[in-house]
Order: sequence, then structure tokens, then C-alpha cells
Amino acid sequence: MDAALDDFLMHLALERGHSRHTVEAYARDLRRFAEFVGDDATVTGFGQAEVEAWVAWLRDEISLSARSAARALSALRSFCKYLLREHHRSDDPTAMVPSPRPSRPLPVVLNEDSAAELATAPEGSDPRAVRDRAMLELLYGAGLRVSELVTLEVGDVSLDSGIVRARGKGDKTRLVPIGEEALAALQAWLAGPRAELIDRATRRGLRRLPSALFVTARGRGMTRQGMWKNLKRYAAKVGVDPKVSPHKLRHSFATHLLDHGADLRSVQAMLGHADISTTQIYTHVTRRALREAYDEGHPLARATPARDEASEPGER
Repeated sequence: MDAALDDFLMHLALERGHSRHTVEAYARDLRRFAEFVGDDATVTGFGQAEVEAWVAWLRDEISLSARSAARALSALRSFCKYLLREHHRSDDPTAMVPSPRPSRPLPVVLNEDSAAELATAPEGSDPRAVRDRAMLELLYGAGLRVSELVTLEVGDVSLDSGIVRARGKGDKTRLVPIGEEALAALQAWLAGPRAELIDRATRRGLRRLPSALFVTARGRGMTRQGMWKNLKRYAAKVGVDPKVSPHKLRHSFATHLLDHGADLRSVQAMLGHADISTTQIYTHVTRRALREAYDEGHPLARATPARDEASEPGER
């Protein structure tokens, strides 16, 4: 085993041209496997069962993350393919071993009050404030991605039916209903402030009228960077978490819908998720909130000194 490992690492460095850092990472993972199967192990002395046991050992005993364990298994896969090419083995014991999948972190969401405060943070009649109010209301009220928001055109919004047409990933389009607050903010923006910004820009030399729904003072479409910068400014104004991002408003949109009884398929359609498993992660956020509410509010959720003192050993 040791000799084959040395040959494989030399192959990575000289024939495959991997960097020293990469070769050292392979060596570290493969030495772990060699130690696991035993000092007297040979290149043909292990099978799928040993590989599966090794992966479980990495996760349970060494406490490697799923990502690190998957990387180690990938190194062993490469080694086994090398053994096949060199005719040291006639089978690949890693072929049927599933790679550990990293658990997806739960999305961070704003509570309903914070989301509402942020969406209504832009105040006044200045055209840019009216624009920003409409953008924030749409982010939270329709669950749009920021890339979808800044690429909206005037024709993508139907004020009569209260629908916005969003172009998502893969250039797929979907229709999303607009809530009353977002609809009112859009009506206010399109009633004059948008035209006012374009008129100002035209007097400064703008030659081509923009089709973008949201425009800057220069008459150009709002950018993702500009939207992000404005969001941070309004978050600071109302005292919301400074780490807030446009995507957190999208997360909040989905979570708050589920909290109030929306069905998962409807939320999936509104978010534009191709796979419902992507949407299901928001149900975990909702369950966590329910668990926390129960732990904080129910008298039987945790033992209390009063209950412990009142219960004698013989009475239990």
C-alpha cells in the first residue's frame, strides 16, 4: 500500500502537474485511509465495506465535516482509478459509495417587524426615495432576487392585475402577485418620480430613454451594487442588522408566507424554484421558530424549580 501511494503521489506531481499544496492534501487523506485499514493492508486488501466504514469513521470519530469527508473520499476515488489503470486492481471499491453531502445552512431571515421597517425606511417625496421604497417593497413583497429586480422593465408590471413578470435563472419567466403595499409603492413611483429622474437626466445629456423600471439620477437602470448600497444605508437608518442583504428579504418573504399558512407549492412557484426541495428549507426555519416559541412560552417545556420542589420522590 505505501509503495503504491508513493507512486500515485509522484504521478499527481509529475504527470498531472498538481501543485505541492494539492499533492499534500491528497497525501494527508490517503495516509488516513492507509492507517484505517491497517499497516499490513495491500492495494487489493480492501473493498466497498472498508471504504464505507472509513467514511463513517471520518464523520463520527474524527468529526470531519461532510465537505472534508467528501474531499477525502474523492482522493481515494482518484487513487483507486489509478490502481485500475495500472492493473493493480480489477475493480473500483469506491464506485458505489455515496459522497457525504454537506447540510444546507438554514437561511437567515428578518422578523416581520424588521422586514416591514426596512421596506418602509425610504421616506419623503424625493424621486430617489420613492424609487427605493418601491424597490424594497418589491424585494420583500414579491420575493424577487436582486438580479430580477434590477432587470425589470416597465412592461413587466401590471398595476391593474397586481402582477409582476420576473425573469429568473436560466431566463425562465414567472408571474408573481404583488401585495398591496408594494403595489401602492410602485404606483407612486410610476405616477411621476420615474419620469422626473429621466427628465433631469435628459437635460444633462441623456439621449436614449431607458426601458428599465428602476432608473438612477443619470437615467440608467439601477445596478445590483447600487441597490445593495442603498439597502445598507436604510438598514442603518432603522437599526436593522447591518449584515442584511437583498437575499435576506427574499428569505423573509418565503418564511413569513409559510408562517401564515401558505402552501409549499405556491411558495415554490412564487420563488421560481425548479425543485421543491429548495423551497422546503424554509419549512425548517418555520419549525425552528415554533420550537423556540414553545420552549419560551409553555410551562411544560422545561423543568422549573417550583415544580421540582413540589414533587417528592415518592410522588413521581
